[in-house]
Amino acid sequence: MLKTEQVSLTALDRAIEQAKERLLSLQYPEGFWWGELESNVTITAEYLFLAHFLGIRDEDRRRKIANYLLEQQREDGTWANWFDGPGDLSTTIEAYFALKLAGVDPRSPEMGKAREFILREGGVPKARIFTKLWLALFGQWRWEDLPAMPPELVLLPTWFPVNIYEFASWARGTILPLTIVLALRPTVSIPEDAKLDELYPQPRRRSYPLPRRPGLWGSLFFGLDRALRLHERFPWKPLRARALKRAEEWIVAHQEADGSWGGIQPPWVYSLIALKALGYGLDHPVIQKGLRGFESFAIEGEETWRLQACLSPVWDTALAVLALLEAGLEPDHPALLRAGRWLLKEQILDSGGDWQIKVERSLPGGWAFEFENDLYPDTDDTAIVMLALLGIALPEDQRREALARGLEWLLAMQSKNGGWGAFDKDNTKLFLARIPFADFGALLDPPSVDVTAHILELLGRLGYDRSSRPVRRALAYIRREQEPDGPWFGRWGVNYIYGTGAVLPALEAIGEEMSKPYIRRAVAWLIAHQNGDGGWGETPASYRDPSLRGQGPSTPSQTAWAILGLLAAGEVENEATKHGIEYLIRTQQEDGSWEEPYFTGTGFPGDFMINYHLYRLYFPLMALGRYRRRLKEGRAE
Repeated sequence: MLKTEQVSLTALDRAIEQAKERLLSLQYPEGFWWGELESNVTITAEYLFLAHFLGIRDEDRRRKIANYLLEQQREDGTWANWFDGPGDLSTTIEAYFALKLAGVDPRSPEMGKAREFILREGGVPKARIFTKLWLALFGQWRWEDLPAMPPELVLLPTWFPVNIYEFASWARGTILPLTIVLALRPTVSIPEDAKLDELYPQPRRRSYPLPRRPGLWGSLFFGLDRALRLHERFPWKPLRARALKRAEEWIVAHQEADGSWGGIQPPWVYSLIALKALGYGLDHPVIQKGLRGFESFAIEGEETWRLQACLSPVWDTALAVLALLEAGLEPDHPALLRAGRWLLKEQILDSGGDWQIKVERSLPGGWAFEFENDLYPDTDDTAIVMLALLGIALPEDQRREALARGLEWLLAMQSKNGGWGAFDKDNTKLFLARIPFADFGALLDPPSVDVTAHILELLGRLGYDRSSRPVRRALAYIRREQEPDGPWFGRWGVNYIYGTGAVLPALEAIGEEMSKPYIRRAVAWLIAHQNGDGGWGETPASYRDPSLRGQGPSTPSQTAWAILGLLAAGEVENEATKHGIEYLIRTQQEDGSWEEPYFTGTGFPGDFMINYHLYRLYFPLMALGRYRRRLKEGRAE
C-alpha cells in the first residue's frame, strides 16, 4: 500500500510540475496570460457580412474565411454552436451565405449538404431574428418582417419601466445601434449568384408574420410590436431626429480604446453598421478605429482567418496566478510579480460606466475581462483578480489600495436579492425577455450563483464571516438557488458542475459548517455524476434539458471544478476525489497541458458557448495543486 501511494505522489508531483512549467512558458513578457476564446462560426461569417456592407473588398481575407468555414463544417453539412453539438439552423444559414459571398460554388457537395439541412429545418423563415436582420441588410429578408424597435427607446428616462439600462450591458450595446438600423433600413446589393432564394421553402411567401410568444407578456409585446409597426408607416415622427441623434452620440461615446464596443463582437459590428447608415464614411476616425480593432481580435493562419468574439486576458491571468500559487510557486516569483503589476495596471480607477446608472455613490474600482473595456468592469473578474492579488508579494501599500477600491465597488454592486450580476446591479426585469426581438441570447444580467460564489469566496479570504451583512445576504441567496437534489446552476460555465464547483469553495471560505445537509446533498450529487473513467463532464445541452445535468464526456476543466468542490467539502480521501485526480494525471499530455475540444464556458446559456483554450491547463493545475496541499495538511495534523 505504501509503495502504491508513493508512486501516486510521484506521479502527482510530476503532473503538477509539467503543467506549471507549461503555464509559465505561455506568459507574455508584459505579465499577462491570454488564450484563444473559441466560439461558433457566426462571429467570423458576420465579419465578412460587415466588410461587404461597408464596401471593403479583401479577396485574400475572403478566401481565408471561406477556408475556415469549410474546415469547421461537419460531415452532415451543418455547423453547430459548440463542439459535438447538434447542427444549428441559423448558424448554418450564416455560414452558407458567407460562403456564397466569398464565391464558393453552391453546386459543391459541401454546400449541397448544408442546403439540404437548412430546407429540412424549415429554411430562412425559421431562422432567428438576428440572422434575418443580417439577411435584410442584403435584400434577402423583408425589413417589414422584423420586430419593431424604434430609436425613440433611447429617450425614455431611467425611471421608466422600460429603458435601455434595464437591458443587460451587452444587449443594451447591441439593441441601441439596431434601433437605428431598423429605422433607416439600409440595404446593400449582392451578386445575383450570392442570393438565397434556394433557402426558402417553395413557394416563397410575400411576407412572414412574427410568431406570438407564449404567456401574458408575450401577448402584450406582440400587440405593442403591431402598434409600433403601424407607427413606422406614418411619415410624421416628431421625436425621430432627436432620437437618432441621441443614439448616435451614445454609440460614439461608448467606443473603447481598442475600437470595440463593450469588448465584444455583437455591439461592435452593429454599431459600425448603424454609423454607416447614418452617413459615416470609411475615412471617419470612429469607423477606422473600429475596423483596426478587429485585427487584434483575429487569428490568422497561412490559409485561414477567424475572429474571436471577445478577448479574456484579465480572466486568464488571474486564474493562471491562482493555479500557480496552488502549484507551490512562491508569492515573490518573478512571473507572479509581473502578473501582479499588470493586473494592478488594469484596474479601472478613473472612468465610470453604465453601472453608475444604478450605483451612483461608489467610486470605480473594478476590473474588466478584456484588455480595453473600461466602461464595463465586471464583478466576476474583479473578485478573481482580487483573490489572485492576495497571493502575490506586491508592495503592501499598492495591494492594499487596489483591494480597498475593488472591495468598495463590489459591495456597492450587490443586488437586492443578495446576489451579484456580472455587469449591473438589479438587472432583473424578467418580462423584458419576452419582447419579440429576444429569440436568441440573454437580454438580462440578473444575479447568478457562480458570480456570487466567487465574490463570497473573496469576502471569506478577506476575513468576512457569516455574521457580516453582505455575507448573510449572499448566503441566503445561494441557499435559495440550490436545486432540490443538491447542485447549483452555472451561468457562466457549463453548467451544474461549474455552479456547484464554485459554491462549495465559497462556503468553506466563509466558515460554513461543511457537514450541513444542504452541502452534503451537493457533494452526493457530484459523486453520483462522476463518469466511469474518473472524470466529470456536462454538455451545453443541459441548459435546455435539465435531465442532462452533469452528463457528458469527461473534460479536464469540469473534472477540476468537481474536484475543487469535493476538496472544499473535506473529501480529500474520498475515492471519487482520488479517481478524479488519477483521471487528470492519466490524460495529461506530454507538453503538460490537456486536450479539451469541448465547450465548457458560457456566453449565453444554450445559445452562445465558449471554449476557453486555457481552461484545459490552469483549472486542472489548480485542482492537482490544491489536492496535494490538502494531502500534506491532513498528514501534518
